[in-house]
Amino acid sequence: MSATAARLRRVAAVATAAVAVTACGGSVLLPPSVSSNDRGVGPVVESTRRTISDPNAIVPSRSVQESSLIGASSTSPLDILVVGGGATGCGVALDAATRGLRVGLVEREDFSSGTSSRSTKLIHGGVRYLEKAVFNLDYGQLKLVFHALEERKQVIENAPHLCHALPCMTPCFNWFEVVYYWMGLKMYDLVAGRHILHLSRYYSVQESIELFPTLARKGKDKSLRGTVVYYDGQMNDSRLNVGLACSAALAGAAVLNHAEVVSFLKDEGTERIIGARIRDKLSGQEFETYAKVVVNAAGPFCDSVRKMANKDAQAMICPSSGVHVVLPDYYSPEGMGLIVPKTKDGRVVFMLPWLGRTVAGTTDSNTSITALPEPHEDEIQFILDAICDYLNVKVRRTDVLSAWSGIRPLAMHPTAKNTESISRDHVVCEDYPGLVTITGGKWTTYRSMAEDAVNAAIKSGKLSPRNECITGNLRLVGGDGWESSSFTVLAQQYVRMKKTHGGKVVPGVMDTASAKHLSHAYGTLAERVATIAQNETLGKRLAHGYPYLEAEVAYCARNEYCESAIDFIARRSRLAFLDTDAAGRALPRIIEILAKEHNWDRSRQKQEMQKAREFLETFKSSKNAQFHDGKHQ
Repeated sequence: MSATAARLRRVAAVATAAVAVTACGGSVLLPPSVSSNDRGVGPVVESTRRTISDPNAIVPSRSVQESSLIGASSTSPLDILVVGGGATGCGVALDAATRGLRVGLVEREDFSSGTSSRSTKLIHGGVRYLEKAVFNLDYGQLKLVFHALEERKQVIENAPHLCHALPCMTPCFNWFEVVYYWMGLKMYDLVAGRHILHLSRYYSVQESIELFPTLARKGKDKSLRGTVVYYDGQMNDSRLNVGLACSAALAGAAVLNHAEVVSFLKDEGTERIIGARIRDKLSGQEFETYAKVVVNAAGPFCDSVRKMANKDAQAMICPSSGVHVVLPDYYSPEGMGLIVPKTKDGRVVFMLPWLGRTVAGTTDSNTSITALPEPHEDEIQFILDAICDYLNVKVRRTDVLSAWSGIRPLAMHPTAKNTESISRDHVVCEDYPGLVTITGGKWTTYRSMAEDAVNAAIKSGKLSPRNECITGNLRLVGGDGWESSSFTVLAQQYVRMKKTHGGKVVPGVMDTASAKHLSHAYGTLAERVATIAQNETLGKRLAHGYPYLEAEVAYCARNEYCESAIDFIARRSRLAFLDTDAAGRALPRIIEILAKEHNWDRSRQKQEMQKAREFLETFKSSKNAQFHDGKHQ
């Protein structure tokens, strides 16, 4: 008991210190505040803001964007060329474009096709970093928490339709855990300060069961003593990423997905990188584009980009994977997540409501870098076994609707002496002239990562931005003017016109589920999708039990650079991630609509179907898991 008392005294001491720091202006630990980002704002910046927030603004077509990149010559180069269209890359493009710089971005696959669409869906402030800061007396970890909490609030405010606060419940099975987690999460509230979402609090056993009906009262040889609930943010990650890409395009950046860097162009005299040779993977055409600085934001693949510049470049990525499974909605209530801070092997396991289903998963484990990571069956089973201990519902492998793995690029500075320098924070470096690399970090801090990368690029290329960074207070496309009640306008003013199998056109109700989905997915642009559903007879749902409409396929093809069936099922909608089987059933109709929008011939349609089915095979739902003697392997 003395050891327990000592730990409690230690936590109490640090909590007291945190109160003192906060009371005495703890903001000294914070990065520059949002207001510092707004210096130098003038009429041109306000014009850019209006363009991004205009619900009638149209992004330039893909062919126009490609022409802009081709037009960047050695005598008239881009200021910055970004390689990589994930959260960080698109964040860099938006930041640089809103500073008045001439920007291009190329992405080998699709925006958010890698790590950025395979996240935990949490916008978190790093409560685990706070624990490490306390017990290791690590000032660096504490700074990470301050920084992440500030950025968390900004992400939610800049895309309110795609992000929201989510209460997360931590079960406690003895009174020490109750006190320990309550004090720790109260510290989290204190450190958040003005960036707090909601206050954490303790709930009794009975209150906890009412809030989370599937929570078990008894675990293995232990009884529930209550729960502590705290708040973090949640997002629709790939739609947020696509929103960044479209916002950057409206701000003037030439963004191009399905375009691969083949090689870098170098100055013959200085060997500095001055551009890149790019292959359009849709047309097969290759072209050269010139830029004063290239920003490498390729996530887990940033080392391969660096080795294009210097084949002897030292690796700086330590890849880590997180596996996630999607279960039916009855596993968790609509407005409450469950976080288990320590499983039998020390990892964190979570179970969160997401888009009408439940997503469960683990934190980092070692992995290798691959374009399409697949979860192993033992990892899926580990998650199911871990959550089983905390639920009163039977956890079955046959309930897994989809399962996926994502690779997180933990970063190490290329000049570091050993692997102990691997950072949870991001790293910005220019280890080859003209090539600035930004990697590491996490979704929550993408905006400040982008700001740091643009600052480094400005220094490297001696660029002249029109103003300082403004992304700390910049609503993304669809976010400005959006309210949580905006869906009622869709429900009241629009109908869903549908064609029956016999070809007859019949009106359908714009039901609450469809209206809420459109409002949250597209923000203030939802009425444009609803207009297509009404006026072009594209109001039918794509998959039974899901609110996705045919009109969305057409809208995304016209306005969101949706160039393939996979782009739609994985990133513009989330069907592949929510229900692999449902996504497969929706494919024929999705391809039919895309074929009409993009003028695909029969051969291309067949190719799209084959690629999409192969892609869905990497999502290990119960339908495509391997069985042996009636059991999953």
